[in-house]
Amino acid sequence: MKIFSNKLLLYFSVVPLLFISVNNAQDWRKIESLKGAWKFTIGDDKQWSETYYNDSSWEKVRVPSAWEDEGFHGYNGFAWYRKKFEFRDQNKYENIYLDLGYIDDVDQVYFNGKMIGGSGTFPPDYKTAYNAYRRYFVPKDYFNSNGWNVIAVRIYDAELSGGIISGGIGLYTPDPKTTIDIALHLEGIWRFKTGDNLDWAKPDLTDSGWQDIGVPMKWEYQGFENYDGFAWYRKSFNLPQNLASKNLVLVLGKIDDIDQVYFNGHLIGSTGDFLITPTIHNVTDEYFQFRGYYIPSNLINKNGNNVLAVRVYDDYLDGGIYEGPIGITTKDKYIEFWKEQKKNPAKKSIWDIFFD
Repeated sequence: MKIFSNKLLLYFSVVPLLFISVNNAQDWRKIESLKGAWKFTIGDDKQWSETYYNDSSWEKVRVPSAWEDEGFHGYNGFAWYRKKFEFRDQNKYENIYLDLGYIDDVDQVYFNGKMIGGSGTFPPDYKTAYNAYRRYFVPKDYFNSNGWNVIAVRIYDAELSGGIISGGIGLYTPDPKTTIDIALHLEGIWRFKTGDNLDWAKPDLTDSGWQDIGVPMKWEYQGFENYDGFAWYRKSFNLPQNLASKNLVLVLGKIDDIDQVYFNGHLIGSTGDFLITPTIHNVTDEYFQFRGYYIPSNLINKNGNNVLAVRVYDDYLDGGIYEGPIGITTKDKYIEFWKEQKKNPAKKSIWDIFFD
């Protein structure tokens, strides 16, 4: 019989606190409302994600609202939403996120034709994510500075209510006093595989057969419901030249439960004890701890591809890289952020206060 997890005991002992918003750890400011009329059609066609697709014949529906309340009562299946808007202020903000609140059941989201995130799994391997809050990072270079921007949302609903149900619906930026200034964002689509093999840390590994997964988000919301155990994430990227001479820190937000992080095949940091924990299932508060790992400069490929590999072990309940920010910052910015947190205890999340 599996030993009853300390994390599960902790979960039930503080369960009333879970009703406090997870957003308390980071304040958000709305910079563009996207509530109101969107274009909508039932069915499914990947070309509907394209920026210049002509959706003039589509219906208009109100967002947020279940599509049953907008004239599509009883419809279950695929449908698409599109929203066209102007926004020319992206360079005023360090970080911009698209908030789509709660979507029932599964979604893929495109910004000017580029996929920025998704939750759940579409048929034939359907897995709902109706209870996942959707907030996806939008790279600034995805914006059209000289015209219209288009958001396209592909949705599958299996039963009951469907669509973009509720939430803030808009573009948001985090309060700079409550988040780290990320120089290179790595949110978005990563490669993912369940199981465990230390060879998966090697930078020359071919991971084309791995699955896509959104980061940050719990893997339960992305087709791996009830999965506990080992899994690996991988991400390839090129380092911008303006960071090549800096001392850098990899920021991975929060991971459930424990992790080891490899940069170009070399271990650069870990949280939790892999020699003991996976054997006796004795995790405690690791999944509340914020991950920041210094990157040795001699490991960085400054003129080509770099590979991150993150080994994760989940003991019970939810798992994966589930909360951002995710990316690379400078050592100076990292130190500055933590000094600011110490000066402003009111900015701590309820969990940070609980475990301090």
